[in-house]
Amino acid sequence: MGKVYIVGAGPGDEELITLKGVRAIKEADVILYDRLVNISLLEYAKESAVRIFCGKEPNKHGVIQDYINEQLVYYANKGKVVTRLKGGDPFIFGRGGEEALYLEEREINYEVVPGITSGISAAAYAGIPLTHRHVSGSVSFINGANPQSKTLDEWRHIAFGTETLCFYMGIKNFPVICEKLEEAGLPSTTPVAIIHWGTLTHQKTVVADLQTIVERLDEVSNPSMIVIGEVVKLHEKIKWFKEQCETISL
Repeated sequence: MGKVYIVGAGPGDEELITLKGVRAIKEADVILYDRLVNISLLEYAKESAVRIFCGKEPNKHGVIQDYINEQLVYYANKGKVVTRLKGGDPFIFGRGGEEALYLEEREINYEVVPGITSGISAAAYAGIPLTHRHVSGSVSFINGANPQSKTLDEWRHIAFGTETLCFYMGIKNFPVICEKLEEAGLPSTTPVAIIHWGTLTHQKTVVADLQTIVERLDEVSNPSMIVIGEVVKLHEKIKWFKEQCETISL
């Protein structure tokens, strides 16, 4: 029997992967990697390692999840060490839980290697602490892909359940997200930051408020993290990372 490592590769900056994650790449006979994985991480792999790209473009058909699951089992059953390399953290909107269950049900030996999720890291590189003892004591990670599927009560829970909101995969539907949050009662003056290509040298941050941020959507695209809450104001004071593109604020 082989073994599968489900590895979080971190948010983009190749130095933000864990030592355990690097070891899993070095040991791998087969590597299945996603679109947002920094390709330089593959330099740690053995020359003989099989590399399989499993990326999915936004709004485009990519490698289907069933095929990825089957490949993990196929190579593990051949006695191979398989590293499933995923952007960010595999258990934060990364389908790592689906893959782990698939392996568990088929009695495949596997290990989960956590990674730094983009919600935490992109905000940190933009100078936005998601929690601050004088500003925010709670944070939510939210899938922004299908905002229309939630009821008004659900949006009220999102808007006021925690003090900081982090939306993943929300750029396409961001006007709807803003509309739903305002309908739920979140003030239109609530600060918002959109962080494009977080942790990389070409990172770009747009800061405005809930009412006006949509006007600047043409300044960014996927992949982007969206942070909403009073902690966004700290962005102007915590400027440790110099972005190649100048920050745009309203």
